[in-house]
Amino acid sequence: MIDPNPALDPEQLLELALQAGADAAEIFQSRSLSRPVFFEANRLKQLESAQVEGTALRLWVNGCPGLAVAHGPVDAHTLVHRAFALSQLNPPEDTNLAHQPHHPYPDLGEAVSVNQLVEWGQEAIDLVRQQYPDTLCLAEWECEAETTRLINSRGLDCSYTDTTLSAYLAADWVRGDDFLNVADGQVQRGSLNPQLLVDQVIQRLTWAKERAPSRSGRVVVLFTAKAADMLWATLQSALSGKQVMEKASPWSDRLGDLVTHPSITLYQQPDVGPFSCPFDDEGQPTRPITFIEGGRLKLFYTDYHTGKLLGNGSTGNGFRPSLSSYPSPGLFNLLVNPGQKSLLDLVADLDEGLIVDQILGGGAGISGDFSINVDLGFWVKNGQILGRVKDTMVAGNVYTALNHLVALGGDAAWNGSCYTPSLVVDTLSTVSR
Repeated sequence: MIDPNPALDPEQLLELALQAGADAAEIFQSRSLSRPVFFEANRLKQLESAQVEGTALRLWVNGCPGLAVAHGPVDAHTLVHRAFALSQLNPPEDTNLAHQPHHPYPDLGEAVSVNQLVEWGQEAIDLVRQQYPDTLCLAEWECEAETTRLINSRGLDCSYTDTTLSAYLAADWVRGDDFLNVADGQVQRGSLNPQLLVDQVIQRLTWAKERAPSRSGRVVVLFTAKAADMLWATLQSALSGKQVMEKASPWSDRLGDLVTHPSITLYQQPDVGPFSCPFDDEGQPTRPITFIEGGRLKLFYTDYHTGKLLGNGSTGNGFRPSLSSYPSPGLFNLLVNPGQKSLLDLVADLDEGLIVDQILGGGAGISGDFSINVDLGFWVKNGQILGRVKDTMVAGNVYTALNHLVALGGDAAWNGSCYTPSLVVDTLSTVSR
């Protein structure tokens, strides 16, 4: 349980800032307690516990902003002095503070014991090794609670505690000079499902028993839910109001236009999944937003600053990349409307093609161009998986690929903060050797 008494009292810090002569001020405080459990070589390796606390003071003096950050116990007067000194280096700006009465939002999620995490971790490893006794498994199971509180000089006071559970399971399989690594993860609130995680790993191990020849050229590619996140990350960037304001997004002037295949709908939902969030880091309540509906661009996401410049206000998406950063447009989750078919049905529909399940290297930038190494992939012919492919690269453009979508699966799952199904795209370039 997180210590209810923070090292820096936010009310005291706010009062000191105003007494020192600040026009306005806000305190953003984040405190977290994590308890990870590590397994290595099929055995429990270590237990850890880590508590982190950070406080950011942002104030305005004669309209000039200053931001100072403290981690752990720091003298409140010292922090105020730092923020005042930094404000002298910045030009004046609008004071963008939200205003609403005290609002303690409901806490999210439930904690589980370390013993439960150990039990789940060992259970998952044992289930994998029942079918593949030659594998060496690595795992990390964790319970993390984070309390966020934001108060300001306009009366805003909002807070909540978010408790999430996460699991990571990897199986290494060495056969002669062939090394195979299969990994998957899970993030949930309340409970984890070791069997579901194991089923995913075992399915990939089974598909990888045989080595399959791949081919170079243009082929149909099936991205599993685990790999599809690479494509959606580019769209997240293109939907950012900051990228639109800087004319970096290829969709800057395309509101209302068809920008993807008509079967694609992208949206955020503040009360769904393990990455739900009741308010942003500027104190604005988050809200459901559909960004792309039926392939048509509906809205960009913004913080206060970019929303004002674009003329449509904040969408409740002002988030700090770190405590020492000012809020900027960001997403807390992104959901992709799934299709109807299972992953195996998508495979059965392929005459010939490549399944991409794990990738190496970075994804595409906002330009959409990508060239990735396939860390784990499989070749399909006549609806059957022939085996694992090696030494294969896939290249293409995200925007083009998502305009040539063949199918969306019904197997949507959380991969990071993105809820995505598997998907099939028509003809990307592959190189094999």
